[in-house]
Amino acid sequence: MSSSPIKVIFFDAVGTLFDVKGSVGEVYLSYAKKYGVPDTEKIKQALNAAFKQTMKDMPLPVFSVERPEKLKQCERLWWFDVVHAVFYRVGMFEGFDDFFEEVFGAFGQSTHWELFPDTYEVLGHLKRQGFELGIISNFDSRFFQVSRALGLNTFFDSVTISSLVGAAKPAQKIFCHALDEHMVVPQEALHVGDHPIEDLEGARQAGLHAILIDRSTPSLPHPGTLSSLTQLASYDLLYP
Repeated sequence: MSSSPIKVIFFDAVGTLFDVKGSVGEVYLSYAKKYGVPDTEKIKQALNAAFKQTMKDMPLPVFSVERPEKLKQCERLWWFDVVHAVFYRVGMFEGFDDFFEEVFGAFGQSTHWELFPDTYEVLGHLKRQGFELGIISNFDSRFFQVSRALGLNTFFDSVTISSLVGAAKPAQKIFCHALDEHMVVPQEALHVGDHPIEDLEGARQAGLHAILIDRSTPSLPHPGTLSSLTQLASYDLLYP
């Protein structure tokens, strides 16, 4: 058992533990091409750029409903607006509704997701060291089926999803909800994620310790920033 003051380690999901295979634009195009959308590198890059901008423009995925069926409807409508906005920027096509049903369902499976190479090893190591593990994510409720399909569900003691909590990172409410799930105070928790605002600043504002994962740079001089999950396994805060 670890003697660390940290009792719980929370992880972001997409971009931290797993990510889209290829790119969002590539996946969208793989389904849209049968509806007549040209399968070209130019269109793929345009879809990626449009998706990135649309996600910046969209309101956070927070819904004032509690019944599971209503929540899933809200999540689906939120993503419909996202994907519709992407193709509105790039070029709309006939059969969009059918296309959306296909691609929305596909992202609820493991087909278009892949784990980072160090995910299993690091989670297993931390679990064996006696840390409680949790998820704090702005993903929707499809996370549960994706997690099972990727074999992640056995590692986590709690899952805190924005659409279920009614708050999204970087809001303090979602972090506080996750802390309550483990009955710990912020100083006993560490959050690990890849987004400098949602994960790093959001967690710190809520009083948690926080680490940013930035895989784009192999050597990072900034304290609190690591280039891989592997480095977390020997992080000083966890093993004083």
